[in-house]
Amino acid sequence: MTPKLIKEEKLRNFINGKWAAPSSEKYADVVNPANLATLVQVPLSSMQDVEKATSAAKKAQKDWALVPAPQRAEILFRVGVLMKEKKETLSQLLTMENGKVIEEARGEVQEGIDMAFYMAGEGRRLFGQTTPSELKDKFAMSVRAPVGVVGIITPWNFPIAIATWKSFPAIVAGNAVVWKPATETPIMAFELAKIFEEAGLPEGVINVVFGSGSTVGEAMIEQDDIRVISFTGSNEVGRTIAGKCGQRLKKVSLEMGGKNAVIVMDDADLTLAVEGILWSAYGTSGQRCTACSRVMVHESVKEQLEDRLQNEIAKLTIGNGLDESIKVGPIINKNGLEKIKSYIQVGKEEGAKLLSGGHVLKDGNHAKGNYFAPTLFTDVTPDMRIAQEEIFGPVVSLIPVKSLEEAIEINNSVEYGLSSSIFTRDVNQVFAAQRDLDTGIVYVNAGTTGAEIHLPFGGTKGTGNGHRDSGVAALDVFTEWKAVYVDFSGKLQRAQIDVE
Repeated sequence: MTPKLIKEEKLRNFINGKWAAPSSEKYADVVNPANLATLVQVPLSSMQDVEKATSAAKKAQKDWALVPAPQRAEILFRVGVLMKEKKETLSQLLTMENGKVIEEARGEVQEGIDMAFYMAGEGRRLFGQTTPSELKDKFAMSVRAPVGVVGIITPWNFPIAIATWKSFPAIVAGNAVVWKPATETPIMAFELAKIFEEAGLPEGVINVVFGSGSTVGEAMIEQDDIRVISFTGSNEVGRTIAGKCGQRLKKVSLEMGGKNAVIVMDDADLTLAVEGILWSAYGTSGQRCTACSRVMVHESVKEQLEDRLQNEIAKLTIGNGLDESIKVGPIINKNGLEKIKSYIQVGKEEGAKLLSGGHVLKDGNHAKGNYFAPTLFTDVTPDMRIAQEEIFGPVVSLIPVKSLEEAIEINNSVEYGLSSSIFTRDVNQVFAAQRDLDTGIVYVNAGTTGAEIHLPFGGTKGTGNGHRDSGVAALDVFTEWKAVYVDFSGKLQRAQIDVE
């Protein structure tokens, strides 16, 4: 434990503006994946805690919705200022509980800061529409109305960024929030709740309930007063949530997995392509939904790309992310390690050729944590499981192709549709690719990661259900459209009937 950064031995829930122990009185250890040291204990809350949080949120939301949106935004702006002041502390805490290297942690915290300032600006927009009426002396418009109480369920791999993508638009739109963070990375939620408190957010507008998805997440779905569930996580869990929310007519927003690909054409800048692949594939140790796990490379440059990637992979430093010299951190837990390890065996059995990595790192300082060597397969075919299934680790499959059309067909052949990328100098190929790639995000001469908060984030097919985090599109999840007609004619006018 690092006393300067973590002062609590046990975290507490944040309900109705008060810090409270879980009614279950049960806790679990939060472990640093870099060295397996226990950082703190996290509550394993019960349905009773969710009920308290939901009741507090429902009560607080009525008054919060009546606060003018620009004033709601001022509090959100203060949240951004406080996050900026605490950026380095938050970044170090993030690295400790999540494992990602400190450079990436700083980037994630900055993303939350950016989101605070961006959504604060929406407090003076929240635009509706005005339109002409078909009748005389009648005014027609639409406005955004808050949904009420929203539930957000966030993952461990981006414990503060994704939380801000969801909570900030919900709050500025006039909703109250019940938030279940991942039990592996609760410290960011604890710190963000403290920042909301310091910024002056009224009691009950945000409530944090720690615990398992099977207990806390399930209880959130069952609460009739929670009208929206916004979830980021696995495809399997997302499908289950969608089914249960559908039965209850709850609005649900899902952002799930990815099997993202980089296309490297024969005219590509290979130095740039290698940099983009390395960053996309091995940043966050491959543990992000936008990670590059496939590379469709033109057969004429395949061998060159293989050689360059192997040379650069050998230079990657792996270890505790608090060390500024480290480029690749640990895997979140033992289960993650075992899953990645199992896919290496699958790849070998399917006939893929292993060029680099493919094993757990156990020697020296690596023995104290959860480390997996950055891995590169080649001669992979599109139908192999390692080319179809999300591995969620530092594993890349090279697939040779003869043309852009073949590369796009392979890209679109998986069940996911989150992010894709193309490296080429040919503008015609660029525009064909951005049109035909069936993903929610397309990058040109960059890797598969690097989304910015002012554009919508999300994907097609098995990646989600059509909603988007981030950007103005995020407001659609947390608002309802209300049509308003004002007739100032002084008489009854019947639409579609009394039109002259």
